[in-house]
Parts: sequence; structure tokens; C-alpha cells
Amino acid sequence: MKISKLIGAAAAVTLAFSLSACAQSNSPVIAPVTMDAGDLQGETVELVVGQVLNINTGDLAVDSYSGEVADTSVAEFTKGYEKDGATFNPGVKALADGATTVVLSNSDGGIEDITFTVEVGK
Repeated sequence: MKISKLIGAAAAVTLAFSLSACAQSNSPVIAPVTMDAGDLQGETVELVVGQVLNINTGDLAVDSYSGEVADTSVAEFTKGYEKDGATFNPGVKALADGATTVVLSNSDGGIEDITFTVEVGK
């Protein structure tokens, strides 16, 4: 009886270590870069593949911005939105090495388009 309990305990420990190893990922977590929309005009934002530029819209609605990316193989625009009480800022995700121009427009009117460059490296 004691041997079976010892074998069971050893199996449980082995399983716990195996599951904790599965939970760890070999790919590093890439923190987003956060900038205010008003600070982006004429700037160059450097990102790495997989990184996101999180655009803080300040007092303007997050869903009032749209974005046009000149080279969609390098980066993509993600529209901001609100869901279940949470607010998600608009952003630009780096997809591949290169550089591209991004133009942000605001549907609320009276706001000048914001043009900036995204440079993506590895």
C-alpha cells in the first residue's frame, strides 16, 4: 500500500512539473509602445515584428479614429472600440521588416490628419 502511494505522489509531482513547463512560452512577451495621438505628427515610431503601437486618444472617442497604412505588408491599423465596459485604444501592429507611412483621421471633424512613419525591425 505504501509503495502505491509513493508512486502516485511521484506521478502527481511529475505531472505538475510537466504542466508548468507547458505554461511557459519560449517566445518573449513584447510590450506595446504607447503614445498620445497628438504626439505622433511627423514622428517615426520604431517597432519590432509583433509589437503594437497603442494610441492614446485623450478626450476623443477611441472609435472616432481611422487609419490608413501605406504598406499593409509592414503594419496594420486596428480601430479602437468599447466592449463590456472596457476601452480598447486604436493601434498599429508591426507585421514585417520595413517602413511605412500611417495617416490617422478623426471622424469628429475639425481635427487635422496625423501622419507618421512606422519602422519595423526584427
